[in-house]
Amino acid sequence: MLRKFEFNMRQFILAVALLIAGIGSIYFLKSTELIIGGKNFTSIGLLLCGLIFYSGISVIVAMFKDETYLAIALLLPSIVAVAIFVYGFIGWSVRVSLSQWKGLLPDYTWVGLQQYTYLFHDTRFLIDVRNTAVFTVGFIAGCLILGLGLAILLDQRLKGEALFRGTFLFPMSISFIASGVVWGWLMNPATGNRITGINLIFKSLNLDFLISLWHSSPQPWGMAFTVIPAVWQLSGFTMALYLGGIRSISEELREAARVDGASEFEIYRYIILPMLQPVCRSRSLI
Repeated sequence: MLRKFEFNMRQFILAVALLIAGIGSIYFLKSTELIIGGKNFTSIGLLLCGLIFYSGISVIVAMFKDETYLAIALLLPSIVAVAIFVYGFIGWSVRVSLSQWKGLLPDYTWVGLQQYTYLFHDTRFLIDVRNTAVFTVGFIAGCLILGLGLAILLDQRLKGEALFRGTFLFPMSISFIASGVVWGWLMNPATGNRITGINLIFKSLNLDFLISLWHSSPQPWGMAFTVIPAVWQLSGFTMALYLGGIRSISEELREAARVDGASEFEIYRYIILPMLQPVCRSRSLI
């Protein structure tokens, strides 16, 4: 079936102008370098010229009066860019990992999985895998559990809900660098006269048995302690997602469950939590 095409002289002239401008600029930059302030911007110029040329094509596509064609035309540059600069380089990295290339000079001699065999026999790599697994599992589980708990508390329509919601979301507004510096001081493993942060609070309260080396503790506990700042900073975002999901559930479902004799725990267990599974999956991926 042919798509409806509606010719528009103004759009056609604009498209032709963009196509000519794009091609002309590309031809010009191929023979002349673009120097600004003593720096070579030829690559960026070629990219912009390509976008101008593609804009002309998009204007022509828009005359087909079909949102599908227009959507494809607008998304195609991003799809191509992601395919090349993300998945293309991932594929290239896999290709290099299957070769003899080890230093700065390229060596494409095929060795198969030999590099991976050496890698999995490297003690340092196995330690890195363990640390990554500990941090990932602890971070995801901590954010999901703490975020869900905070969302359930805020769903009780407490007074000052906006204040609590803002307080829980506040850590997200802090720079990761600033947060790392502050938590580095709070979790300072120093003892004696140099004791600071949380350990100093424990010492002041005569809770010396709680004083810890934090991230300097023997692994995997050292890596587990680094999960605390990450969960503190991003659990508010999880709370916001869960709270939005809970508030989107019809109140009529809860009322119907209460009429049938369900307790609040049963309402959350059998109605709300199953309906929050899409939120849980999306947050885990994020």
